[in-house]
Amino acid sequence: MSRIAIVGAGGFGTALAVHLARTGHEVRLYARRRELCDELCAARENRVYLPGVALPGAVQATAALDEALSGAEAAVLAVPSQHLRAMAEALAGTGVPRLVVDTAKGLELATLRRMSEVLLEYGIDAVALSGPSHAEEVGRGQPTAVVVAHPDQAKRAAAQELLHGAGLRVYSSGDRVGVELGGALKNVLALASGVSEGLGLGDNLRAALLTRGLAEITRLGVSCGAQAATFAGLAGLGDLLATVMSPYSRNRRAGIALGRGARLDDVLQASPMVVEGVPSTRAALDLARREGQDLPIAAALARLMFDAADPRQEIELLLSRAFREEDRW
Repeated sequence: MSRIAIVGAGGFGTALAVHLARTGHEVRLYARRRELCDELCAARENRVYLPGVALPGAVQATAALDEALSGAEAAVLAVPSQHLRAMAEALAGTGVPRLVVDTAKGLELATLRRMSEVLLEYGIDAVALSGPSHAEEVGRGQPTAVVVAHPDQAKRAAAQELLHGAGLRVYSSGDRVGVELGGALKNVLALASGVSEGLGLGDNLRAALLTRGLAEITRLGVSCGAQAATFAGLAGLGDLLATVMSPYSRNRRAGIALGRGARLDDVLQASPMVVEGVPSTRAALDLARREGQDLPIAAALARLMFDAADPRQEIELLLSRAFREEDRW
């Protein structure tokens, strides 16, 4: 039995804590808020972020970061992307294990850095985890497959060995750039798909938006050094399909609400968890400008969310764009 630290007691952090306990590990689950930690200890359930999933006895919650990391052979980071830098600063003053797995899906708005790039600034060389993995299903032991990515084969193999089992199949990839960008940018497409769904415009349009949107993020990813094939894998198409189909998807629900006329501020306030697609849309467009790429679907979504544009008019503008050849991406 290995001791594992889970840093972040949101839905996915809690789900991974339960999963790792099932596979025989001793888990320390770090909750930043003392009141959440106390509730986890008393109720043996995360009623806010993962209701209905009991915490096994091998999972112990703590509000002390150093206690969570003490004696840990590996650490899994499960904090929202825009809070990762602050967590990295806190981790830099502790004894971080050699194996660190990061689950955040996003780009840092201020710098446009991927999550592994942010962590590297603090001496943490993390393996990226992505793929179709809703916390509600992982926590209940329902099967899925994910991918871990790192340029070093030994590191990603260690992450595979740590996470594999109990219904979770783990593939590996050397394309950390593509896996991280796929996980971040698919949330933009999930929001756009949700808007179409909220407007009641049918499955054909949703399929077209997702297909052309996947082409957008693939072009952008390749310009940043990713491999095109990664976006057709678990971190790209796989994660995208789960996000646009699932009732658990915060991005899908947010998009549906926007399509039905809700204001962005109201949508965000209604969600107890972060809707990662919102900051990712801003970051994607900034990254596209830096790379000289065109993201028409993401740009239309941004106008709808941030400039109060009419969603039906934005759809019409997309459909009236100049003719072009359909390429592989």
